[in-house]
Amino acid sequence: MLSPKRVKYRKIQRGNMPGIASRCNTVAFGDYALVAMDRMWITNRQIEAARIALNRHIKRGGKVWIRIYPDKPYTKKPAETRMGKGKGAPEYWVAVVKPGTVMFELGGIDKKLAEEAMHLAGAKLPIRTRFVCRSDLELGA
Repeated sequence: MLSPKRVKYRKIQRGNMPGIASRCNTVAFGDYALVAMDRMWITNRQIEAARIALNRHIKRGGKVWIRIYPDKPYTKKPAETRMGKGKGAPEYWVAVVKPGTVMFELGGIDKKLAEEAMHLAGAKLPIRTRFVCRSDLELGA
């Protein structure tokens, strides 16, 4: 699973996610991308499941770039614990995803195979996603 080696603070506040993505919102490395349409926290397990689905479908033919990284700890108190006594222990890591964020990129394969692979990866994620091509974005579509 993806998780940071070191963090400055072990526990952080939840925060909020207003607006649309202002960074990581262009196809930078590959030819095809999977773009988020909703805002949500994506867990490290969900990212890993989508990555495995991508790699299995393209049969390791092209190259996959993961553009999101889970660097926010999600804390949780144990079950049947009374209120108070401080913040819970970190359970897992999440990546903050806003609408318009490019989550995965693919290169080195044809468009049909990339679209099928991205559709399978999107099915592993809890948000609506969209398949985009670099060529479509350059034309202004």
